[in-house]
Amino acid sequence: MPLWPFSRRRPDAQGAQQLMHTLLAMAWVVEARDPYTGGHLWRVSRLAETLARRAGLGERDVARIAVGGFLHDLGKVGIPDAILRKPDRLTGIEFDIVRTHPAVGARLLAGHPLAALAVDAVLSHHERPDGKGYPAGLAADDIPRDARIIGICDAFDAMTSARPYRKGMPIDTALTHIRENLGSQFDARFGEHFLSLVDTGALEHIVGHTDEGIPLLVCMMCGPTLVARREQTTGGTLFCPQCSGEYRLATGAKGQLEARQTGGVASAEDLAPAADNALIQRFLNGAARSAWASGVIDT
Repeated sequence: MPLWPFSRRRPDAQGAQQLMHTLLAMAWVVEARDPYTGGHLWRVSRLAETLARRAGLGERDVARIAVGGFLHDLGKVGIPDAILRKPDRLTGIEFDIVRTHPAVGARLLAGHPLAALAVDAVLSHHERPDGKGYPAGLAADDIPRDARIIGICDAFDAMTSARPYRKGMPIDTALTHIRENLGSQFDARFGEHFLSLVDTGALEHIVGHTDEGIPLLVCMMCGPTLVARREQTTGGTLFCPQCSGEYRLATGAKGQLEARQTGGVASAEDLAPAADNALIQRFLNGAARSAWASGVIDT
């Protein structure tokens, strides 16, 4: 069966871009199910792109890795909401269910004409150099390069992001954890390159953000759960995906974006997940362009 099921012809550049947009939008909606991971895909993608470039990889590789970073958690569509939204630490059984998401994501991509761009990242981003990762227990260089890069960035973002039961780590603390686990949890070569990013200031512009220059905003009840879109302006409305509280965007005394409670409550329609198509299009026109253009697969 051809990878492009609707025609014997391969998708042209426009068709490939549309297919990529659909994948990215799906990943965005999957992320939206967890109120405490707002911006995670954007941050991991930006971190992975920055790390790949720092490591001296070519632009086509950098672009593919940026796409893999955006799509790496696609398989979480198969994780029940009760686990994704649990306000406490997971039990062993619950964590075993979470551990299925790389294989679920790889199955979702199977047969897709652009699967080759992201399948390594989706399937192997939780593998570890010491062989103690999942799902396959791969070790060292048996782990695909894209997955080794994205695994570092995924873990760093998890450490520096807040959860209901803990605050996010400071950047320096997360970097210390990476430094102490080079060669075991994290690839040594790419881990060293990641540690060197602290001198560039790049990390500060990504940690705690959901888009370029857009910080993750704080719900007074739930913490950092409010995602503003770049196109929104002062006076725009946001809703907390955890407690349904309504907020209005405002400019603070220092010119920074703020979210202020209105006392209102979101409707079901307000809370329905919707992809940020403008952000996705900017991503396609920028970091991902070389990837989807080179990812047009002959059938």
